[in-house]
Amino acid sequence: MPPFHGEYKVPGGKLVVVDFDVVDDVIRSPRVAGDFFLEPDEALGDIDAALEGLPAASDAKQIAAAISAGLRDGAVMLGFSAEAVAVAVRRALTDARSWTDYEWEIVHDAAVPPRLHLALDEVLATRVGEGRRKPTLRFWEWDESAVVIGSFQSVKNEVDPEGAEKYGFEVVRRISGGGAMMMEKGNVVTYSLYVPAELVQGLSFADSYAFLDDWVLQGLRSIGVEATYQPLNDIASPLGKIGGAAQKRLGSGGVLHHVTMAYDLDNEKMLEVLRIGREKISDKGIASAAKRVDPLRSQTGLSRAAIIEALKHTFASLYGAKAGAVTADELAEAEALVASKFSTPDWLYRVP
Repeated sequence: MPPFHGEYKVPGGKLVVVDFDVVDDVIRSPRVAGDFFLEPDEALGDIDAALEGLPAASDAKQIAAAISAGLRDGAVMLGFSAEAVAVAVRRALTDARSWTDYEWEIVHDAAVPPRLHLALDEVLATRVGEGRRKPTLRFWEWDESAVVIGSFQSVKNEVDPEGAEKYGFEVVRRISGGGAMMMEKGNVVTYSLYVPAELVQGLSFADSYAFLDDWVLQGLRSIGVEATYQPLNDIASPLGKIGGAAQKRLGSGGVLHHVTMAYDLDNEKMLEVLRIGREKISDKGIASAAKRVDPLRSQTGLSRAAIIEALKHTFASLYGAKAGAVTADELAEAEALVASKFSTPDWLYRVP
């Protein structure tokens, strides 16, 4: 069999690279490398020795356990871990791809209605999975406000209809799971990634969240936000939560990963529109609600447009992405999907 090569960039950490052969279904001649820190030097040989002879069918937990058991006492791993090496091995064995294996597009089109944004997510992710569109980063623009609930949430449990009507929030349902998001026009930064499943091969579902958003942490740090990822799906800073991610794997082989970050936030309005907002802070009061989310406007002093431009620049610099746009036939397909699915009561109220 040909040599195996796997790479894994630890979110917020260092790159781990592993090369090895597989002979008679076991790992042979492993060579671990990367820009991490490891003390003492000889511990690198411990990692290679721990991988030598492992069954190629070993899962990530088994590989990480073997590495941890094989490390000498006092060894220190900085910027990576036994689990990170295990992910790199599994990515090699599953023929995972890296970000730079693809040609990327960045789409930042004019505002469309909330339901059309959700339909575009399904259409574009499906097309990427089918190989009909390049992997894409799309920023959403808003000229209407909406409450976007998760695929498995109940409208009546999550949204106060009087509050939503009072402030002009349309209620819509997305195809990914997770919680309700109050998307007020002009006050959120939302983006979607449409990627082939091969990009996240060898990663657990949980690990793929941090992996797909490592670039945005770098982008936020470039504008002075000390951003970190908080499992399972939150982006935060020392000042508070910034936003959250949701994800959907499609049968076409495409993966939809989208994130909404607060640019500005009216906490009292949130409590009138979202029932979940009241519940989460019922024991702490409205004053504490403001501490749950710390918007980008207060952390950076930058305009929303300037923040998006900084994030686009980061992504393009990392992966060589070029500007693109939603095509006419993609838009037509999404509009048809709005009519048949996203605007229907059957979809919106599919969970009682």
